[in-house]
Amino acid sequence: MNLHTLLRGKTALAMALCAAACSQFSSAQVAPPVILQIDLTNNVLYFQDTSDISKYATEPNVTPPTAIPRNLYKVHGIADIVAVNGQPVKGTYANSVAAFVLRTAPTPGQAIADTVRQAVGVITFEILKSDGTSIGTIVASGMFAGDAPPGSPTAAAGGNFVITGGTGAFLGARGQLSVAAAAPGVVTQRNASITEDPANRQRNGGGTVRWIAHVIPMARPEVTMLPSGPAITHSSDFSPVTVAKPATPGEIGILAVGKEIFVEVLAIDGGIVQGLPPVERSCTARTEDIVRLVVLAQVRLAGATVEVAGPGRSTRVPW
Repeated sequence: MNLHTLLRGKTALAMALCAAACSQFSSAQVAPPVILQIDLTNNVLYFQDTSDISKYATEPNVTPPTAIPRNLYKVHGIADIVAVNGQPVKGTYANSVAAFVLRTAPTPGQAIADTVRQAVGVITFEILKSDGTSIGTIVASGMFAGDAPPGSPTAAAGGNFVITGGTGAFLGARGQLSVAAAAPGVVTQRNASITEDPANRQRNGGGTVRWIAHVIPMARPEVTMLPSGPAITHSSDFSPVTVAKPATPGEIGILAVGKEIFVEVLAIDGGIVQGLPPVERSCTARTEDIVRLVVLAQVRLAGATVEVAGPGRSTRVPW
């Protein structure tokens, strides 16, 4: 076995140990996901039921779609955000959807598939404080109807969406989204023709629906620094590399990584948003008021592998 093959084997082993260490060190310390219940009203879906674009958004009154195709049509939805976790807010929900009616035992016009879904689309929740101050936006992509994804909150009833990101208080957000089950007799949406003028949506009314957001905090890994330099451990037992226990030439060590967890979420208790003192930004000469809850935690992880230098060689860190 040559040296190159031996080093590759050591690197693979170190990475496996790194993964195991990451799981052990971080599983109990990472901030838990946050559950947000987002309530919508005046929820209207506008069906593209005509190809004459000159008629789009021209009818002032309630205008049902002339026909709803079997499959493969487009829909656009708008609703008002009125509460998050029971706290009054403002905001706008919007979606752009393409119908993909998927069934395991389809009727004519439906699509045969291993899953049961109704449509695929991108949805946004732009949330404001009750005085109109912006809080942030959640963006998600996925499938409507069918089962909620595994691990969803118990209130989630259907839909399978991944939170792809966010802005403001939700910067870097990840997670999943589903729709809660509607109470008996509650209309969740109103179907309208694309010829209906959305300027009158609130006057014409629409449905009421609750979304369940399962939000995971943003995290940024960083190398843990000691007074003597980067913290490096032996890959064999994860003990620190010290003067008393030095690394040997050719040994594969592991950089210890501190994982800085940023949780920027709406407060569950005691008010919808917590205001923080002005924060001095390093990139500008002014202070900025940050309206969000920020929780910082340091989590010790195992990180990148490091090949310890031998005589006449330099340290190599293969990121």
